[in-house]
Amino acid sequence: MPSVMGLLEVRERAARVRGEELRAEADHVRAELAEAEAVLDRRVVALAELTEALAMGSVPEEAVLRPW
Repeated sequence: MPSVMGLLEVRERAARVRGEELRAEADHVRAELAEAEAVLDRRVVALAELTEALAMGSVPEEAVLRPW
């Protein structure tokens, strides 16, 4: 029969491994989130600039609507 100390050590090792796995996963998620936020920031700026340009009348609407 295994000792109580031995069983606790096994559980501790398993908890450490799980913690390391979760930290790695969290790092990956944080990196993906940072990338998604950067894309969002660029899109917000682009939309604001387009809105401003259209309001000033400096960009013809046809130029914006043509997909070339």
